[in-house]
Amino acid sequence: MLELRIARRFLWRSKVQSILIILGIAVGIAVQVFVGSLITSLQDSLVKDTVGSSPQVALEPPATETAFSFTTEDRESVGADPRITAIAPVQSFSALVSADGKSVPVIVKGAALADLDSIYKISARLVDGNVSLTGSRVVAGKDLVEQNGLSLGDQVRLVLADGTGVEALLEGVFDLGAQAANEQFVFSGSELAGAALNRPADQVSAVELQIDDVFASPQVAADLATAFPGLTISEWQTKNADLLTALQSQSTSSYMIQVFVIIAVMLGIASTLAISAVQKTRQIGILKALGMSDTRTGLVFLYQAGILGVIGTALGIAASLGLIAVFSLVAKSGGSGLFPIEPKLGFILVSAGIGIAIALISAVIPYRRTARLDPIQVIQSG
Repeated sequence: MLELRIARRFLWRSKVQSILIILGIAVGIAVQVFVGSLITSLQDSLVKDTVGSSPQVALEPPATETAFSFTTEDRESVGADPRITAIAPVQSFSALVSADGKSVPVIVKGAALADLDSIYKISARLVDGNVSLTGSRVVAGKDLVEQNGLSLGDQVRLVLADGTGVEALLEGVFDLGAQAANEQFVFSGSELAGAALNRPADQVSAVELQIDDVFASPQVAADLATAFPGLTISEWQTKNADLLTALQSQSTSSYMIQVFVIIAVMLGIASTLAISAVQKTRQIGILKALGMSDTRTGLVFLYQAGILGVIGTALGIAASLGLIAVFSLVAKSGGSGLFPIEPKLGFILVSAGIGIAIALISAVIPYRRTARLDPIQVIQSG
């Protein structure tokens, strides 16, 4: 194709100029992919650390009551929703623990170990001892144990608000990654919690749930409110407005950075191609005088932009993946305080499309300039 051959020749004759354009596109795409992947991974990490090991939706009794009935049939009904990935009916109560000469307030959550694991990942987050939650055995948060001089195997007395108490055996220590939880939470089996509260097995303090898409919690909560009228349905987004604001601010800043990078790259390519059109005015005039149409002469610069866009985008994506690999390697080495970046194929493909598109759009200026070019005037002016 003649236009493509001419475009390649123009680029080859201006090697330094072409290399600078390619590097500009590569830097822009590398920044876009790296920053976008960084912000996305940061948000995923924040959500995982703050919401991933806690209930995202919860069924709770009305304000005037402390418990409600949750039967096997109710559990099957809730579990039939494909959006819900974990269900944990829990007996929850506040208590005081006598430790190191003082009374420490704690929150005791009692349920089957499998149910608690599905929400809080206790087994995976155990830092000392074991976890079975059979009989009177309990596990406590790391900070609660360390700050109050507790040790594995200690007999712990849990004193309820009415003054009654229950004896428990500390068998394990966990770290949920949140200071408040590590200072206050104690997990027990259903047997101990039921005995402390003197409740039957189908009477629970709450039913804690996790869902596949954490940001769909308002809709899931609304559907559960319809299915279980009279109960209070809470969800994490309502309780974590500050976190949501932070996530939205991060997304906005990421989009703004990417938009300005794209604009800078587009202006750089457009200005360079416009200069190229001026430099090649005589050659374009001769081609038009020989019968090449305005459209075909404009295609020369469109092909130039396409070649530059494809090469620059490919280099930019390669550079961004290299940066991500180095960043993730440092994060995995430990002690850096960083988190690994997980590039998403869809985002990379979109970025590649944007890189090529802005290069092609940038060819509009020289395209229009050559279309208005009068070959007679060019030849007469020399």
